[in-house]
Amino acid sequence: MSKTHLKSLFSFILGQFYKSLLTIISLIMLSYFLTGVGQAQTDGELLVIDVEGPVTPVMLGFIERSLEEADVRDAEALIIRLDTPGGQVELTKDIIRAIIASDVPVVVYVSPPGAHAASAGTFITLAAHVAAMAPNTSIGAASPVGGSGEDIEETMKSKVENILTADIRGLADRRGEAAIKWAEETVTESKAASAEEALELGVIDMVATDLDDLIDQLDGFTVEVNRQEVTLKTSVATISYIKRTLIEDILSVIVNPSIALLLISMGSLALTYEFINPGGYIGGVIGLICLLIGFYAIGQLPVNYAGLALIILAFILFAAELFTPVYGALTATGVVAFIIGGLILFNTDEFTYRMPLPSIIGIPLVMAMIMTFGLAKIVQSGSHIPVIGQRAMIGATGTVKVTLIPQGTVFVCGERWNAVSVEGEFIEVGATVEVVKSKGLQLMVKQVEAE
Repeated sequence: MSKTHLKSLFSFILGQFYKSLLTIISLIMLSYFLTGVGQAQTDGELLVIDVEGPVTPVMLGFIERSLEEADVRDAEALIIRLDTPGGQVELTKDIIRAIIASDVPVVVYVSPPGAHAASAGTFITLAAHVAAMAPNTSIGAASPVGGSGEDIEETMKSKVENILTADIRGLADRRGEAAIKWAEETVTESKAASAEEALELGVIDMVATDLDDLIDQLDGFTVEVNRQEVTLKTSVATISYIKRTLIEDILSVIVNPSIALLLISMGSLALTYEFINPGGYIGGVIGLICLLIGFYAIGQLPVNYAGLALIILAFILFAAELFTPVYGALTATGVVAFIIGGLILFNTDEFTYRMPLPSIIGIPLVMAMIMTFGLAKIVQSGSHIPVIGQRAMIGATGTVKVTLIPQGTVFVCGERWNAVSVEGEFIEVGATVEVVKSKGLQLMVKQVEAE
């Protein structure tokens, strides 16, 4: 084969190699591009958190942390599944400010069925970029009342209502006149609405049976976030759940009204036990820890101070029972004070929480039983004749070892004691004497006839 033919063959092979290499590179790039597009279409992430119970600093911190994480992860939206009876006004305003300032769309979903967004929960729901409710849920009832649940003085009520009405009107402004009117009436007339009624009034954007239904309805929904319109793409988004930390879980348990009251009760009992049986210190330490944690929890909740005063009075009456000979009267009064205080403790102008009746009735009854048992033991111990120590020697007889003139030495209960004659007379060695009382390490004796 000539050199010309070899060159032609080599050029042909090299050309085919380049063409194949180019094809392979093109296919790789196309595959990478298509894969990248697919990833871009599924990279959207929906973050979901569960928020329940009264509005507390724990709830505020959890929501703020979730909003920050949603921003860092560039989430499609943050869905807050809400169930709250309300809570502190200032904390509610902090949550509203955090939601409004968020760069990530926030969806408040009142769920599950049977949940409610009462009082402060109404404000939080209206502040969201998207408001949704599950069937058989409710929203509303944000009228102000006094700290003890009573109607407040007319002038003060007017001031509070005007402030709250202005706030809720601003939150409902984008939802139409009917929604604004209803929102104002939740403050002035304690109006409330079901999920279907709220949807008809325009208070919420949708009713969703469950989370999947909510996500389907959110797909393609347009919201305004920081004055920019954003169209949600949720159909292909991945769902991630943000859980509370261990500390948040512990704090959320502690700030449960029933748990807080139980901790205070246990602390009071432990301290009372320490007063009855001093010296062990364990009861006092445990009681002090329980009281501090319980009062911390109470401090995180809006409480009715009249109810709190009645419960503290009940503890005082229980403790006083141990030191006064009234035999049950103070305990019975303490039980009544505790039950009344428990019924109104968490009925305030910010939220209403009705404690379970078993807790309200069971805790004071158990405390009454313990106090009664302790009182019985105290009375019983006071009636016992001492069997050891100097007090046990009262009435005992002995023999004079050194003549009492009037001081000397006697032999009583197998031991020698310094003694003095109570009548000042001389008592000879060998005479029989009876111990009348003791003073320090000296016995007071009198002479008796030997049996």
